[in-house]
Amino acid sequence: MKTLHGSGNRILEADLSSRKVEIYEVSEKERKTYLGGKGLGLKLLFDRMESGIDPLEKDNMLAFMPGVLMGTGAPCSGRFHALGKSPLTGIMTSSSCGGPFGMALKTAGWDGLLISGMSESPVWLRITPEGITFEDAADLWGTDIFSTQERILTGKKDGALVIGPAGENLVRFANIASGERFLGRGGMGAVMGSKKLKAVAALGGAYKICPADEKEFDYLRKVATRYINSNEMTGVYRQYGTSSNVLPCSRKGLLPVNNFSDGTHEKAANISGQHMSGVHSAKHHTCKPCKILCGKKGSFGGRTLPVPEYETVGLMGSNIGVFDSEKIGEWNQICAETGMDTISAGGTLAWVMEASEKGLFKSQLRFGSPDGVSQALYDIAYAREDGKDMGLGTRALSEKYGGKEFAIHVKGLEMAAYDPRGAFGQGLAYAVANRGGCHLSAYVVSLEILFGLLNPLTAKAKPEFVRLFESITCCINSLQTCQFTMFAYTLEPPLAKYTPSFLLGFLMQHIPRVAVNLVDFSMYRKLWSAVTGIKISNKEFLRAGDRIHVLERYMNCQDGISRKDDILPFRLLNEPRKSDSEGMQIPLEDMLDAYYRLREYDENGIPTQKCLEQLGIRN
Repeated sequence: MKTLHGSGNRILEADLSSRKVEIYEVSEKERKTYLGGKGLGLKLLFDRMESGIDPLEKDNMLAFMPGVLMGTGAPCSGRFHALGKSPLTGIMTSSSCGGPFGMALKTAGWDGLLISGMSESPVWLRITPEGITFEDAADLWGTDIFSTQERILTGKKDGALVIGPAGENLVRFANIASGERFLGRGGMGAVMGSKKLKAVAALGGAYKICPADEKEFDYLRKVATRYINSNEMTGVYRQYGTSSNVLPCSRKGLLPVNNFSDGTHEKAANISGQHMSGVHSAKHHTCKPCKILCGKKGSFGGRTLPVPEYETVGLMGSNIGVFDSEKIGEWNQICAETGMDTISAGGTLAWVMEASEKGLFKSQLRFGSPDGVSQALYDIAYAREDGKDMGLGTRALSEKYGGKEFAIHVKGLEMAAYDPRGAFGQGLAYAVANRGGCHLSAYVVSLEILFGLLNPLTAKAKPEFVRLFESITCCINSLQTCQFTMFAYTLEPPLAKYTPSFLLGFLMQHIPRVAVNLVDFSMYRKLWSAVTGIKISNKEFLRAGDRIHVLERYMNCQDGISRKDDILPFRLLNEPRKSDSEGMQIPLEDMLDAYYRLREYDENGIPTQKCLEQLGIRN
């Protein structure tokens, strides 16, 4: 077995049209400036893609990027990132996945994969340490996610990227699977489908990944593991999974109910992680290597299936008025087998139910009833009857049939399961998120609701923490590691851990510009340096996060994104929740003004020339 110290810095570029393969060598400057993972993948696409291209045409590209931590054994580092232009939103999208493909690609000796062009017939790619071979996929076309993986994978150290029928049929929210994990958001499965690319299999195990500074890395790994094991939030996720968020979100009015018409429900406990862990006899089912262990499997109707995560129970459960975890588990599995994002699928079902109530769209689907939901999901995946339109997503449906006022999306991406009428900072984070209605661009709701450190019903301090979280998240997704480590790595260091909560909250709420400078994110920076052997300061590291985020924004602005798009759904800005005694008005415009100033965007949300020059994006 060969050894890679840090990163091999070799990227495979495969053109499906010409079937040519090239190797790109990553320079140390690029590595330091864009870190790896999401950041490096974004820069490579920026250098190669023109603005204005159709996401489902051959000029769109996909980047699959394991970060520098992949293969080192760092806690929660078995993740890789994917990027491309979304057929659902028309702008850049990205997604993180914990499946085995990243490890297989990295241990085959490659630091990334870029795919361009379009095959004339179904194809799949086989990646070895020597390069890529193009394989006929005619006999795989039409098979589901798991059957495809069984047929193309032969070794325990191999990993694959696979689309199901939804990707083949260009469902705009089709995802890509790796094992039982998914590149979920933005419809990259449809991009693979448009390219007639059924799968990519990497044959791993040829290389051992060693940090450049093994002694320092081993020390940091032990400290990082201790932080994770002692953190309260990661402990809750370890015990009950992310669906443990159901109870606090329902109590605070953030749980989406009946297409975001309300934020709480008396049956919410029936779909909570605490309840499902018991009734489904949940066991750990996690990414590797992982120390948090939030993923679960359990018994559903006599089958062992993944326990639905918070976003799935929120969007495919409470948001369509269903509080039966057995049914949600069944629908989650249908989406997994056919290859669809559960957030967008659930958001689309909710729009259809309300549109049917209002006589805008003919459907038998009804809030509170599971009848017909399974069939509707299959109809979407196979583009049958009304499913063909439903596969276009909420924005396109509302533009065709009416009902824009209850279409719950941002920039075309169906919104995640946190109602911002109960958490204004998360509302700002949704509005300005580069990929659309994304909760993970800046997970400010954790400070507002889960930890109670920020008042959720004020605009004060929210722009500062949205900006900070965006940049740290870009760093995390470029290493690449799990975002849940942020709970441990920023709250367990001594300054945060031993400062009384009331004082910490006071500083964050009332002196945010001081508080953000006290946030200790150095564990990420230290791990990156120990692996790569490249020295970088905390300031340079966070600046890289700024650069990555702003580059993505700049690419979107070249495709027409501006302040007009940094908006929340009409319902959330103009209608109270049904349980509200009085309406909650999200002060979005004021928060936008402050956020743009912090980011050095102009009043229309466009990065200024000064901003681009200072970050080295444009000279």
